[in-house]
Amino acid sequence: MATEGEYESILCVKPDVNVYRIPPRASNRGYRAADWKLDTPDWTGRMRVTARGKVAYIKLEDKISGELFAQAPVEAFPGITVETVSDSSRYFVIRIQDESGRSAFIGIGFGDRGDSFDFNVALQDHFKWVKQDNEIMKQSQAPDSAPKLDLGFKEGQTITLNIGQTRKKDKPRPQSTGGFGLLPPPPGGKIAPPPSFSEISNHNTESLMAGADTGGLLELDGSNSNSVLQSNPSTDLWGDFSAPESSLPPTAQKESSSSTDWVQF
Repeated sequence: MATEGEYESILCVKPDVNVYRIPPRASNRGYRAADWKLDTPDWTGRMRVTARGKVAYIKLEDKISGELFAQAPVEAFPGITVETVSDSSRYFVIRIQDESGRSAFIGIGFGDRGDSFDFNVALQDHFKWVKQDNEIMKQSQAPDSAPKLDLGFKEGQTITLNIGQTRKKDKPRPQSTGGFGLLPPPPGGKIAPPPSFSEISNHNTESLMAGADTGGLLELDGSNSNSVLQSNPSTDLWGDFSAPESSLPPTAQKESSSSTDWVQF
């Protein structure tokens, strides 16, 4: 049965339902709607199908006031609480129950087949959910009942492991760039740094001093012997202003005589 703290949900509502008093079952052949007084129902109202927990309730209520006429708690479907008749799909036999626990069987019927179909499907869906919930509860309470997977080694079974036998990766070969590149330095060798400016100036100074010790300057042109400069210049820095006429050529003598005679008297 449902508890007081559970929420009540509505499964189905039908505004028109007829209630009939049915005669006791004469045999095990089932109920027949043709044995009822279908033209004169004993009560007419609306029907609400609700659920509280796992129990469904068929409630017969007044259309205007909503006063409860009778209700049938349904704990299983199909079952003894709700039965179909053998000669029609619009009529059912339900077992109603009062607060004191007394029960009675009455017949209900719908004027439309669609209403009876909705009533039947609402009860089926609810108890399908109840069945699934019960299976989940059983699995959660007994998790060790499922078969376990045996992952142990059997007798005589071995396993081979390859550890530390990975292949060595080949080193990538240098690719050619298509030009003349610089050669790498020799193994173990060092590249000498370029000479500094102080070393170059000292080297030039030593070369000049070595030329002075030889006592003369280098020839400017080896093919011309007249182009050799005197290694020992005259002590007279100014040189001779004029040479004797005897040492000059005849043309030079004429020019010197004309240049030295300022006035001829």
